[in-house]
Amino acid sequence: MAVWAAECAEHVLGVFEAQQPHDDRPRKAIEAARAWARGEIKCTPARAAAVAAHAAARSATDPAAIATARICGHTAAIAHSARHAGGIPLYTLKAVTAAAVKELARQKRHLPKKLWPLVFPAATKARR
Repeated sequence: MAVWAAECAEHVLGVFEAQQPHDDRPRKAIEAARAWARGEIKCTPARAAAVAAHAAARSATDPAAIATARICGHTAAIAHSARHAGGIPLYTLKAVTAAAVKELARQKRHLPKKLWPLVFPAATKARR
C-alpha cells in the first residue's frame, strides 16, 4: 500500500513543487514511505516525514499545492496506519480539481472575450 501511495503522490508532486520549489518536505515524505516499505526505516521517522509534509501544506497558499502536500503526508503516514491511504484519492481529487480550475481561468484570461462563446459556451450562457 505504501508503494502504491508513493507512486500516486509522486505523480502529482509537481503541482506542489511548481508553487513551492524550495520546499522538499512533501518529496521527503514520499521517500520516507518508500524507505519504510523497503524496511529501511521504522515507523517513527516515517511519521515525522508525514508531519513535515502536512506542515508544508499549512505553509502553502495554492489549493492544489496544499492538497498535494496532504497526499504526501498521508503517504508517509501509512507506516503508522493503513487508514491514511484513504486520504490519497480524496486529496488527489482536490489537487487536480484546483489545478484544473486554475488552468481554465488562465486559458480564459488569454482568450479575447469575443471568442468566449465559442470556447466556453456553457460558461457564457450561465452569465446571461
